[in-house]
Amino acid sequence: MTSDFADALASGPLVLDGGLSNQLEAAGHDLGDALWSARLLAEDPEAITRAHLAYFEAGAEVAITSTYQATFEGFARRGTGRERAAELLALGVESAREAARRAGAIRPGRRLWVAASAGPYGAMLADGSEYRGRYGLAVAELERFHRPRLEVLAAARPDVLALETVPDTDEAAALLRAVRGLGVPAWLSYTVAGDRTRAGQPLEEAFALAADAAEVVAVGVNCCAPEDVSGAVETAARVTGKPVVAYPNSGETWDAVSRSWRGRSSFAAERVRGWRQRGARLVGGCCRVGPETIASIARVLPPQ
Repeated sequence: MTSDFADALASGPLVLDGGLSNQLEAAGHDLGDALWSARLLAEDPEAITRAHLAYFEAGAEVAITSTYQATFEGFARRGTGRERAAELLALGVESAREAARRAGAIRPGRRLWVAASAGPYGAMLADGSEYRGRYGLAVAELERFHRPRLEVLAAARPDVLALETVPDTDEAAALLRAVRGLGVPAWLSYTVAGDRTRAGQPLEEAFALAADAAEVVAVGVNCCAPEDVSGAVETAARVTGKPVVAYPNSGETWDAVSRSWRGRSSFAAERVRGWRQRGARLVGGCCRVGPETIASIARVLPPQ
């Protein structure tokens, strides 16, 4: 698919933002909710704009919206009707766009982009199942779940759709069907463990699904350990011939019992050089990666 965003990928690497939730928590917001950061779309959208702005100011060129866990079903559980839920999904795109406008006023001449996040089915369940996949649903059922939300996000005119943290090939196949005809390019990124999806499928098989998808302008990995990125980037580039997206976690691990992060960060900006050499064109961070790390990535991969 030809688009301004696809053209930008062809001309050089783009720096993604980092974890939106950790930036919001650092600002004092409690995200202990099934809607996660999407709850603030209704309660404090300005906080989301400020979080995006912090990443743009750090050197990010692409903001990923707060809609990862925003779904019609999730909002309905909170008593939010379908019309209002659609408004909040669109507001997620507009909040990131407003941050880009403010950043542009500070640093004129930079082209900044908005990626509308669409998380997996498991994110709606809010039980960690996006790190297991295999929900017991057919591809057609998953497509019916994803399509209405993607239609709303696409109508809000982001630069790209971020189909992210995908745990298995069934959901990837559903998402690839769901984005057809929307008129907005997309990237597809799996969450992985080693050289396999979280559900255990070989990455060659997983990436191959997107090789001939015209809507997909990049494919790769996110929400994984930094140590798992290099091999995945190389495989994605070889199998698909497309630009690769890579935005891992900090390297810390989540303890579900204590509901806290354990261990130390292993995300070093110097790793980015190797990812770039292997085919990565979109590079940033996911959980626990903040503006300081994004700034260091921007120094390694200077903005266009």
